Amino acid sequence: MSTIPEGLKYSKEHEWVKVLENNIALIGITDFAQSELGELVYVEVETVGEEVAKDEIFGTVEAVKTTSDLFMPISGKIIEFNSELDENEGDNPGIINTDPYESGWIVKIELSNPDELDELMDASQYEALIG
Repeated sequence: MSTIPEGLKYSKEHEWVKVLENNIALIGITDFAQSELGELVYVEVETVGEEVAKDEIFGTVEAVKTTSDLFMPISGKIIEFNSELDENEGDNPGIINTDPYESGWIVKIELSNPDELDELMDASQYEALIG
């Protein structure tokens, strides 16, 4: 059974959004998504500093058996890529497998349209989706 924390917002593409303060949010992939992908070996995000619209691809995650696009669950400007995941810095994409909702976040964004949060699912709706 996948872990689905309350208080986050979820997309049908299995990304989560955690709103921090001042229209800043963290984005990652869900426990369900990481378990479906398997052991992650590489995360690529080349969109830092760019404005990315809701549902646009902002990067990719590569697992041993497959590569999957990352879809932006909410419009915003990507202001940071988690250095733990960056091959030039921490180079530890496996933290997404072990801690997808905390240290395994992927990007930090500045929300450009916070109203889009209302279009995302809460924990119970997401649980029903992956049911």
